[in-house]
Amino acid sequence: MKVLRTFGVGLFILLALASVGFSQTWTALKNQPTFAPNDALLLTDGRVIVQDTNAADWWVLTPDNTGNYVNGTWSKIASLQSGYQPLYHTAAILPDGRLVIQGGEYNGGNNGVWTNQGSIYDPLKNKWTALTPPAGWSEIGDCQSVILTNGTLMIGDPFDEADAQFNAKTLKYKVLAGTGKSDRNDEEGWLLLPNGEVLTTDAINSPNSEIFNPKTQKWATGGSTIVHLADPGSQEIGPMVLRPDGTVFATGASTSTGHTAIYNTKTKKWAAGPDFKTGLDIADGPASLLPDGNVLVMTSPGIFNSGVQFFEWNGKKLVNAPNITGASTIPSFVGDMLVLPTGQVLLTTQGSTATYVYTAKGSAKAAWAPTITNAPSSVTRGNTYKITGTQFNGLSQGAAYGDDTQSATNYPLVRITNNATKHVFFARTHDHSTMAVATGTKPVFTNFDVSANTETGASSLVVVTNGIPSAAVAVTVN
Repeated sequence: MKVLRTFGVGLFILLALASVGFSQTWTALKNQPTFAPNDALLLTDGRVIVQDTNAADWWVLTPDNTGNYVNGTWSKIASLQSGYQPLYHTAAILPDGRLVIQGGEYNGGNNGVWTNQGSIYDPLKNKWTALTPPAGWSEIGDCQSVILTNGTLMIGDPFDEADAQFNAKTLKYKVLAGTGKSDRNDEEGWLLLPNGEVLTTDAINSPNSEIFNPKTQKWATGGSTIVHLADPGSQEIGPMVLRPDGTVFATGASTSTGHTAIYNTKTKKWAAGPDFKTGLDIADGPASLLPDGNVLVMTSPGIFNSGVQFFEWNGKKLVNAPNITGASTIPSFVGDMLVLPTGQVLLTTQGSTATYVYTAKGSAKAAWAPTITNAPSSVTRGNTYKITGTQFNGLSQGAAYGDDTQSATNYPLVRITNNATKHVFFARTHDHSTMAVATGTKPVFTNFDVSANTETGASSLVVVTNGIPSAAVAVTVN
């Protein structure tokens, strides 16, 4: 199974960032956290929810009144149940706005525990509720997960080929056995495709890929990735990101070659991508879609070795991205990325208080943006409304890591800006009509709750997904 990480997560130094010679920039948060952030996810009210590494504590980062996350502030929220302090686990924001976590490779700093515990967080009640694991799953650890297009969370058993689907109403799992998976799920990452199927690249049966069909509940081969992406010794592998052009950029963890591969969702065929610079790969580590369609990746040499370097994949070649001072002291696996509503990418580094935001050079094409076709012209604080349009779920899940952490943002947020003060307020969205990506011209909708602190008066409203906003519509807040 997984090679245990031996890097001292409590010993990271605070990193200073440099961007000399680049139009892209890294910016340190003005208010650095007082805890050591682990994975971060985006709540549907615009706040970022972050776990304290190896702790039961969770925090939220709230942007300032202009929607700026660099100037945001931290506040502690409810802690997990006693005895559950997971590191490297499944995580997902459900369509109703709740956060589900399950498993944990470590628990409270204890290595290789493979706990099967889980919990669900309700942001309205600021409360965690313990979950019962799938029947027969005595160990779970760092299992992978994906939200299917119908809003169902599916997780994988790292120890065999079984999967389980979560019922958000009953808080129970249904185990799927005999799905046709060709190898065990351990180390693999799952990626949602535009047709609603799920892609994975095999960590054991490399260079094979597999595709899960939610209608048949079966896995089938997705063809050879042409090059080996998994490291043969540890089975570690890198993240995959779906781009707006319908191609998937898949990264590898080969210690000698640093391969990448490209999957075309239209032709359903693989092609070899460019190799990373000699000695670099992503043996666990983050990647993120940028608003301009590029993919930001965090590489380092070998399996869990230090020496981080960032690149952007632009669809044709790998381009150097600004690095961080002190990068020689950390490996890629400590990084986690999250796409913010601003289009920037939040970077946390496990075990360190250093937290930063990446601003890309390019911008999104107009055709990639959500569009609003029906929205209320007047809203009242404390009430719930429905908004309809197209492409509310974006063209991709956003950022990725793999089996250890997940940070998908393919769901709509509603952002209201007061015309007079220019202050920004997020309305909490929930119960989206779909969790599919690249829905095109198909009408979709979500519901949003106008917060009690939203300023009244003439305002503008946008739907924003994966950092790309729609055109604004006028709204009066009462």
